[in-house]
Amino acid sequence: MSEVMDYKSRLSDPASRKFETFSYLPAMSDEDIKKQVEYLISKGWNPAIEHIEPQYLMDSYWYMWKLPMFGETDANVVIAEALACHKANPDNHVRLIGYNNFNQSQGASMVIYRGKTV
Repeated sequence: MSEVMDYKSRLSDPASRKFETFSYLPAMSDEDIKKQVEYLISKGWNPAIEHIEPQYLMDSYWYMWKLPMFGETDANVVIAEALACHKANPDNHVRLIGYNNFNQSQGASMVIYRGKTV
């Protein structure tokens, strides 16, 4: 049996905090982000962008960047909005969400830009 690795994610150490499965992986490149956006669109999910200050990461409320992009089918438009959010809030974490109309839930949610840790 392989050994399970302990990730030292602690509230007392902001730099170690993990937000979701993808945060245990290296930061996504622009191409990786584009692939995720294309996947959301291919599923028919509505993309949305949210952001939050790193010190409030554990709160359940994130700020919405504009409205969800209902019916958007161009990945470049979604990426441009994500970049605009990141540039307007450079110290914040920015996440991409895919809203699933059929299940009325989030089909996907991932941090695509990490803010500065406190």
